[in-house]
Amino acid sequence: MKITDNIKHLIQMTLAEDIGDGDHSSQSCIPDSARGEMKLLVKQDGILCGVDVAREVLRQVDDYIQMEQFMHDGDTIRKGDIVFRLHGSAQKMLTAERTVLNFMQRMSGIATTTHEYVEMVKDTSVTLLDTRKTTPNMRIFEKYAVEVGGAQNHRFGLFDMMMLKDNHIDFAGGIEKAIDAAVAYQKAKGLNLKIEVETRSLEDVQRVLDHGGAHRIMFDNFTPAQVREGVQLVNHRMETEASGGITDATLHDYAATGVDYISIGAFTHHIASLDLSLKTVIL
Repeated sequence: MKITDNIKHLIQMTLAEDIGDGDHSSQSCIPDSARGEMKLLVKQDGILCGVDVAREVLRQVDDYIQMEQFMHDGDTIRKGDIVFRLHGSAQKMLTAERTVLNFMQRMSGIATTTHEYVEMVKDTSVTLLDTRKTTPNMRIFEKYAVEVGGAQNHRFGLFDMMMLKDNHIDFAGGIEKAIDAAVAYQKAKGLNLKIEVETRSLEDVQRVLDHGGAHRIMFDNFTPAQVREGVQLVNHRMETEASGGITDATLHDYAATGVDYISIGAFTHHIASLDLSLKTVIL
């Protein structure tokens, strides 16, 4: 993961939240001069994610902590694997411990869940997408983890794609008015963003096709049979996406319809963190 200034700032805020005016537990019982080793131990099978983030956490706590890395983001990890070893100030490594684990456990959990879903539909041509259902201020980390797991990112936020959802359409006075308003807005602002329109019925799909102006049609809460009909109706004139109520039990049925994309919020908001731990190496 490329560590940008924004990521550095987010990590800085996370550390400040945890450390406050000092790691009093470590400072009280471990001398400043004490040095040691720790290892990141895998306690659950999955897909690894977040090593570069961990490295930046450690750098911000103490630039002199050294990491001996054995595994990389995207690697399949097994219980008992050692991802890396740390060498340095015992006090500082303990200060960084929980923040390192919080990032890596959640990111690895997302990558693992995403990978499991991707494997379910690998015999189809569908592309799986995440959503904006992310943890506040964690989106950049969570969307990176989705990519590590083998899926793709939908829009990052409200600014890089237009999605006209049911509420937009209702407030605008209908599908056609919402599309026209979006097109006019882009022209006035000098923007060139894709427009996706959420549809609630096959009649809505036909209205979008007849009117034009959109790039992608979303089939929202359609059954697999309805999605298949929608795909046939669109007939490659626009991109197609299925979303809403899709679970691991129904995922393959949706993927088999021929839809281009399936977006799944569960990648980032219905996951369990992967079990990892930082343990002292007794010399």
